[in-house]
Amino acid sequence: MSNRVLIVLTSHDQLGETGEKTGFWLEEFAAPYYVFKDAGAQITLASPLGGQPPLDPKSNEPDFQTAATHRFEADDDAKAQLAETKRLSEVNANDFDAVFYPGGHGPLWDLFENENSIKLIEDFWAQDKVISAVCHASIAFANARDKDGEYIVKGRNVTGFTNSEEDAVQLTDVVPVLVEDTLIARGGKYTKKGDFEPYATRDGNLITGQNPASSEAAAQSVLDTLGSG
Repeated sequence: MSNRVLIVLTSHDQLGETGEKTGFWLEEFAAPYYVFKDAGAQITLASPLGGQPPLDPKSNEPDFQTAATHRFEADDDAKAQLAETKRLSEVNANDFDAVFYPGGHGPLWDLFENENSIKLIEDFWAQDKVISAVCHASIAFANARDKDGEYIVKGRNVTGFTNSEEDAVQLTDVVPVLVEDTLIARGGKYTKKGDFEPYATRDGNLITGQNPASSEAAAQSVLDTLGSG
């Protein structure tokens, strides 16, 4: 039976008070999408509001294109699927083997405190299923708790977009929370590599990647974990 993977994207498109747009980061969606698809997984897409999630326009610039983003741009089926994400309130952890959260700055605003998302993560965790995220989307795990009421990330290896990476993109004073600081504050055993270097970490069923360059490695780790499970 093929693995059933839920990918949860942000619905938030405003970059704080800057007047600029944000959303999900194209590479962080496209690379995992094809890692899962090429492995034969059944992929379902969801977002807090459903429908077409907002794309961070910066992630569409030439400098940030990869083989996966070029493949997505030529993939009408994938684009059609992305345009019709399910509402988060309508998806159930029982129906999937793993969940993956692509980053972009959007999740810092909506997925950090979204009750449906937090409950979904807690349900996956309670069922011993894989929860995974890359870059800013690691923030989605910060408020989720285990059956004992402890933060899931507490005492566990975790990574995500670093403070120095946020400085490098000059958004430290724009974002509502910093991923690194928040995960550490929740008791996570936060580790990182150099700015924008590929790095993913796994602690049991918890898988996180540091930045866009880590999205493929994080997705591959999900498949490896499902395979060994």
